[in-house]
Amino acid sequence: MDLFSHTWSALRTAVAGLPDEDFARPSGCAGWLVRDLVCHLVIDAQDVLITLVTPVDSEPTRDAVTYWNVAAEPPTGDDPLDALIVRLAAAYQEPELLKFHLDDVGSAAGRAAGLADPDRRVGTRGQVLTAGDYLSAYVLEWTLHHLDLVAHLPHVAGPPAEGLARTREMLEEIAGAAFPASFSDEDALLVGTGRRAPTDGEKDDLGELAARLPFVLG
Repeated sequence: MDLFSHTWSALRTAVAGLPDEDFARPSGCAGWLVRDLVCHLVIDAQDVLITLVTPVDSEPTRDAVTYWNVAAEPPTGDDPLDALIVRLAAAYQEPELLKFHLDDVGSAAGRAAGLADPDRRVGTRGQVLTAGDYLSAYVLEWTLHHLDLVAHLPHVAGPPAEGLARTREMLEEIAGAAFPASFSDEDALLVGTGRRAPTDGEKDDLGELAARLPFVLG
């Protein structure tokens, strides 16, 4: 749960420091500008708040790793929900309004996470998890989207090393295989989730795992 707070705080701090012109630059999410990604983060924060106040009495059906659904094809940006995010983000008009909304809702989500009982069972997406597992799953969400945020913004700090390492561990659990030691945590995540294609040398290092890529998480 501390890692949830650390990675979420780092991501929100990165957004808060962006100059207005960066909101119109592309992000690492196909079809989304930075402003669209930030709008998605607002909705993520709302989801965290909703889930943490949705207690469930039944036994958990997922944990931090099995929470994620895995697909083989990266999103194209044409999905109706993705298109809705683009329209919603454009409605903000001024980046400062979007920053304010993320800070407002995002801070509340962070406080709610800090107050949550990690053993309490909560419901989301038709599944049941402990609050601790749910928040651990979101370490992956924050870390990958932090990579998306800085994909074309080399002047912006990337995600914390601890978040990268834990997210790599979760991705390797999902894959059922370890990425080569020659891969940095960031490269393992970018290549493993289809955010960039592996080089020929990386394909050689990946061996049989190369044929199973990418692992698209949603």
